[in-house]
Amino acid sequence: MAFSYNKLWKMLIDKNMNKADLRMLVGLSPNTMSRLSKGESVKMDIVGRICEKLECNICDIVDYIPQKDRNK
Repeated sequence: MAFSYNKLWKMLIDKNMNKADLRMLVGLSPNTMSRLSKGESVKMDIVGRICEKLECNICDIVDYIPQKDRNK
């Protein structure tokens, strides 16, 4: 599966935050930040914690990219 967290990165810019700020705010491990940066899946509870801290919904920070669209 592939995910896009481009909305999350845009939201951080809009909130004048960087990835290090997000990591500290949510308490994310370096491994989790790496997975997010690579567009890999992370546990739903992590996505939920990010949403809670940024006061948003899942659809505001992540998109699922279907296999057929990844091959284009």
